Amino acid sequence: MPEVEPVRLAELTTLRTGAAPERMREASTTSDLVDALRDTWTRGDEWFVLGGGSNLFVGDAAFDGTVIRVLTSGIEELPSPHAGRTRLRVQAGHSWDALVSYAVEHGYAGLEAMSGIPGTTGAAPVQNIGAYGQEIQETLVEVELIDEASGEISTVPAADLGLGFRTSVLKHHYGGVPVRRAVILSVTFDLLVAGERVVRGEQLRRALGLADDAPVPLSWVRERILATRASKGMLLDDDDPDTHGVGSFFQNAIVPEAVARALPPECPRWPVAPDLDAVTVIPLASYDGVVPAAKTEPSDVKVSAAWLIEHAGIRKGFALPRSRAAVSTKHALALTNRGGATAAEVAELARFIQSRVHAEFGLVLQPEPVLVGVEL
Repeated sequence: MPEVEPVRLAELTTLRTGAAPERMREASTTSDLVDALRDTWTRGDEWFVLGGGSNLFVGDAAFDGTVIRVLTSGIEELPSPHAGRTRLRVQAGHSWDALVSYAVEHGYAGLEAMSGIPGTTGAAPVQNIGAYGQEIQETLVEVELIDEASGEISTVPAADLGLGFRTSVLKHHYGGVPVRRAVILSVTFDLLVAGERVVRGEQLRRALGLADDAPVPLSWVRERILATRASKGMLLDDDDPDTHGVGSFFQNAIVPEAVARALPPECPRWPVAPDLDAVTVIPLASYDGVVPAAKTEPSDVKVSAAWLIEHAGIRKGFALPRSRAAVSTKHALALTNRGGATAAEVAELARFIQSRVHAEFGLVLQPEPVLVGVEL
C-alpha cells in the first residue's frame, strides 16, 4: 500500500498537538491494514496506529517513524449461541459512537451507557472503555488481531486480553510497553435483544435520575447520556474549546481500602468488585472432603480524580500564566487546548496538577491517554 503525504497530527487528534510524522499510511480495508503493518514491521520502523485520535497525546517533535491510519469500517450481524442475544462483528476503524447508535436503533442492549465516547471500535478493548458503570468487557466476546512478533492473525477471546480498569495486555501504559504488541482488526460483541431495559448500575441510575426499576427505552438512555456528556464538554465540538482534549486526562485512582479511608470522607469513592468467579483448585492427593472457606480480602477502592484535583486547589478553567492549555471550564478531569497550545504547555499543566494532588493527598494521578514523544 503506498504512503500518503504526512499530515500534522495536530489535525488528526482531538487534543490538537503534534507535528507531521516522518511517514504516514492509510488503510481502508483489513487487507490494506495487514499489509501496511507487516511492511512497516519488516522495515523495522518505529510505528503506531491512529484511529480517532481521541486518546492520544503527541509531542511537538516530529515522530520518527510510521503512523498508520485505520480507516476500516463495517458491522456484521452474527447469530449468538445464547437465546435472546445477537452478535456484532465490527471493523477496527468503525466509529465507536456510530456502533452504539446502530445497536440502540436495532434494539441491542449493552453499549448504550457508553454513548458519545469518541474514537474507534478497535481502540475500545485496548482501553477497556467504560462509562457510568458500564464497560465493554461485559459484552466483549473476542477480537481479531495481528501480532507484531509473528505477523500472524489470530482470534483472541476477551478472557485472554487481561482486561482491567481502563487497561488490557494491549495498552501502552505511560512508562511501560504493552504485554502484547498487536493491532486489533475487528471486535465482536454479544448483546441482549431488547428495545428497553431495567437499569441496575448505581452510577448509571444516578446519571439518568432513575428512582424506580421500571424499564426504560434504550434510545432514552442514549439521549440522556449524550446530554450529560455534552454538559461536561465530553462531546466533540469544533466550536467548543472545552472539547479539544482527550476526555478524562487522568484516571480515577485505584487504591487499597486503607488508603481510601485516609482520604476525606466526602471524597467520592466506589468499591472495585472482587472476582466472584475465582476458582479454588485442590489437588486430589490432598483433598479430605472439605472445601476451605473462601478467603476474604479488603477490596480496592476507586476514588474520584476530579474531586482530588478540585480539592487540591485546581479550579475548572485553571491555566498557568501565558499558557494556552487549561482545565476545562466544565470538568476538572479534562485538560484542553484553548487554541494553538503546544504539547509542552499541556504537559506542563498536567505535571502541575499531579504535583498539587500529590502534595495534598499523597496520590500520583496517572495519565489516561497514550503518550507519544511526551514526558510527564
